Amino acid sequence: MLDPELRELYQQVILDHNKSPRNFKKLETANRTAEGYNPLCGDKINIFVDVEKDIVKDISFQGSGCAISKASASLMSTVVKGKSIEEAKKIFEKFHDLITGKLDEDESIEELGKLAVLAGVKEFPIRVKCASLAWHTMLSALKNEDKTVTTE
Repeated sequence: MLDPELRELYQQVILDHNKSPRNFKKLETANRTAEGYNPLCGDKINIFVDVEKDIVKDISFQGSGCAISKASASLMSTVVKGKSIEEAKKIFEKFHDLITGKLDEDESIEELGKLAVLAGVKEFPIRVKCASLAWHTMLSALKNEDKTVTTE
């Protein structure tokens, strides 16, 4: 269970990223894209990635969804930019383990940095899909798959 002060800080960061999402635009230089959809709550997202020599040179997103979905996409875009595809996949795995309760929160907060603000999502299983939609969609874009990602 999160400390009340930490929970409030996390909520503020989520609200900030929802209100002013980072990298919220269509990336004209993207050479990989993917579309994601969460039919349970209606979240829709498009991920645009510019990959050069196995490095995520740039990444952005567009779409509509709940605050957790948009904040997660915003945070993801800031964290994976500049990383190798392999590093991005490893970050996804750790993040997914955090929000599904498979990773110890105390250990992962330091390791995941600002992504740890979404740790509380694991207390609301229905919201895990909101927080992970952008991530699953990013993986699909990195793999250059031509399909709509769904959280169902």
